[in-house]
Amino acid sequence: MLTTVVGFLAAVEFTSGVLQGYYTPLLTDIARHLGIHDADVNWLEGTQLMLSALVVPAFAKLGDLVGHKRMLLVSTAVTAVASLALPFIDSFPLFLAAWALQGFYVVWLPLEIALIWSRSRALGAPAVLTARAAGILVASLEAGAISGALVGGALVDALPLRVVLLIPALCVAACFVVILFGVAEGPHADRGRFDTVGLVLVSLALIAFTGGLSLLRLGGPGDLAAWLVVLLGVGLFAPFALWERRHPDPLIDVRMFADAALWPVFLTAGLFGVSVLGAQAPLSTFARTDPAVHGYGLGTSGFSTSLIIGLYLVAMIAGALLYPLASRRATPRSALVSASVLVGAGYLLFLPLHDSYGQVVVNMMIAGVGSGALVAALPAAAAAAAPPAQTGVATGLTNSVKTVGGAIASCVFGIALLQGVADGAGAAEGTAGSFAGYVTVWVVCGVTALVAAAALLLVPKGAFSDPA
Repeated sequence: MLTTVVGFLAAVEFTSGVLQGYYTPLLTDIARHLGIHDADVNWLEGTQLMLSALVVPAFAKLGDLVGHKRMLLVSTAVTAVASLALPFIDSFPLFLAAWALQGFYVVWLPLEIALIWSRSRALGAPAVLTARAAGILVASLEAGAISGALVGGALVDALPLRVVLLIPALCVAACFVVILFGVAEGPHADRGRFDTVGLVLVSLALIAFTGGLSLLRLGGPGDLAAWLVVLLGVGLFAPFALWERRHPDPLIDVRMFADAALWPVFLTAGLFGVSVLGAQAPLSTFARTDPAVHGYGLGTSGFSTSLIIGLYLVAMIAGALLYPLASRRATPRSALVSASVLVGAGYLLFLPLHDSYGQVVVNMMIAGVGSGALVAALPAAAAAAAPPAQTGVATGLTNSVKTVGGAIASCVFGIALLQGVADGAGAAEGTAGSFAGYVTVWVVCGVTALVAAAALLLVPKGAFSDPA
């Protein structure tokens, strides 16, 4: 029965991968269609990540309370409606709103991992079974992303953009049917009341924090008002934490952030979000930048860009499938540390090696192996270390914190790409980002991954494993 559930959930993750890979080679074409600068593409990432950060805590908790399948269906319906709207929108603000709503798909993987964990507990080896299932789900996700990137890159060179944008919407609609008829509901707590006050408090904090980041992108790093809004958002997390500590059934049990096994996982998720979420648009636009005009970039077509993305995602599949084997031969902690080091090495290699197509592909594949392992490992590790009643919340937190990390990175990278242009470093005219901005992207992604590896060394050696 568990195998059947994993099979249908793999189809759901394939659709999630299509959404994540399909649009990447299209970003430059979308920017031209909407009449915006390449650096403004980061607004698409930023707004989607902002909404995702708000959605995941609520849906993860509701999954524990009322059923993970039910919340999967709700999030899929919202994603389908938003995806269907994108092909028919010409206004950048409206496109931005629909793109943000499409971000509801980020709750799929944590809800699925929680559903698998709840079912595998009865079989006596939930950590091992969940790690294996997570590897399969992430492999399906990346296979979908490869398919999406290749198809999107090929179609954008041959068909009108509106037609190209319609394809993923149809995939999400089919995904809803798969969940409705193919996935059985798992056991859930079905107790207590939803922590509405906690949701309001954390939403206000996240809105202020991410809104301040958006103001920084508009006004630049010297905007004092934007920094005050960011600090207000950080400060609002204090009353949220106080409320959650007193609540009998909190939205997020903040005591998990003090757990010796969990806090490094959450920190790693946030730092990992910098590269896996915040760097994808800059990497795509760097590949599309014409070196004959700007002196850097690869000048690739949409399809050639999709091939880079496809090879990166193949490496992610390998990493996701290797993680259960590596954690069994060594320890889950060692596998997590090694994955983080690979991500850091891949991005830091961009500093000396970025002038040719082959160099970029090699760098991305090294980072991809580590990234695939982390995508599979982080929610599985959180589920293994979390209290039984907080499984969905813990897996959701890895995604929430990763999303916040990606939102911060998207803001920082957007400022960096625009700042170099404004200062005359790189592309003095036109819509291309600056070379100094791309160097910033590579350095930040590499260093944050190595910091995550150092934090994971503090996890107890036997964490995330089933009892002997």
